Amino acid sequence: MFGDIMGMMGKLKETQQKIEETKKRLDTVLVDEQSNDGLLKVTITANRSIRSITVDDSLLEDKEQLEDYLVLVLNKAIAKASAINEAELAAVAQDGMPNIPGLDGMFK
Repeated sequence: MFGDIMGMMGKLKETQQKIEETKKRLDTVLVDEQSNDGLLKVTITANRSIRSITVDDSLLEDKEQLEDYLVLVLNKAIAKASAINEAELAAVAQDGMPNIPGLDGMFK
């Protein structure tokens, strides 16, 4: 029994390391999003860090329109990045979970 617990602890530590490695890798996964008309483009990482924003000059004439575009496009980009982030981390965590009887269906 003690060996089983040590094995599980080792597996959990290994999984934690894989999660940290995945988080670092997600900093290199880029998500591009743009407005429907292409006047505003953003690039963020899968860890939801903004890398770039490109604004067409025509949007600089209307502050309110630019603000609306920023909110819409950034929210779409964040939603995509969050989905990627959660899927990647969930896959690593599920793969690394020790086989504990009774908990096998809990994380699906």
